[in-house]
Amino acid sequence: MKRLGIISGKGELPRLLAGEARRRGYHVVMIALDPIADPMDGCADEVKRVNVAKLGEIIAALKSSGVQEAVMAGKVSKSLIYEGKLIPDMRAVKLLFTLKDRKDDTILQAITDEIESEGIRVMRTTEFAADMLMPAGLLTRRRLTPDEEKDVSFGLRIAKEIGRVDIGQTVVVKGRAVMAVEAIEGTDEAIRRGGRLAGAGAVVVKVSKPQQDMRYDVPVVGLDTLRALVEVKASVLAVEAGKALILQRRDVVSEADEAGVSIIGVEVDRTHVRD
Repeated sequence: MKRLGIISGKGELPRLLAGEARRRGYHVVMIALDPIADPMDGCADEVKRVNVAKLGEIIAALKSSGVQEAVMAGKVSKSLIYEGKLIPDMRAVKLLFTLKDRKDDTILQAITDEIESEGIRVMRTTEFAADMLMPAGLLTRRRLTPDEEKDVSFGLRIAKEIGRVDIGQTVVVKGRAVMAVEAIEGTDEAIRRGGRLAGAGAVVVKVSKPQQDMRYDVPVVGLDTLRALVEVKASVLAVEAGKALILQRRDVVSEADEAGVSIIGVEVDRTHVRD
């Protein structure tokens, strides 16, 4: 039986991927990253909790379970690095000292390379999440106003540009002005910050980076994202179709309809990324 390791951060995605992998006949080994990962009992054949800063132990846990394929899933906040709460092991320290910078892609690519150097192939997250990809078109009952459509088009250009320089994947806009750009705080906090500045009616746009590696940092929206929008009375969530995941889609759409929020999957072409 093939064995799949899931390196798990926070959120529902690791559990959903584990279910799909088991349906395909994989023996699933969940490496739940402390102190971030949610409880994972019962969703995998094996669950091992390893401190997020112990790269050597993460790799050792995969190898001791005979894993030769792995995926990375769930949120891992980079802010932990700057809060001084982590004590990395020697392998993580050596890796950090080799980095040219500490952008998300730089760190995640280095971790991926380190795992693959041990003979473990890191697979694209989407290989187990095809049914979760954001579809094109309107998902909710409420249609966008003409002004909101203009904000979506404007936001797509900005979001692709911040993605290109690896700052973030999400922007909050209103009236063709940028209210917030996602940085180290993550999507939900960027929504709250931008929404407070915009007042009611903000438009949130989330995209993949132009150079997106689908093995890591795949954009994801779900119930937490929607609830952040509702909290600040934002009116639209626009997500790049086919390049981002929407988790628990039925529940998200139902809650969005109740709150009067529009959710739309947008296909990005060259007209959205040119000046």
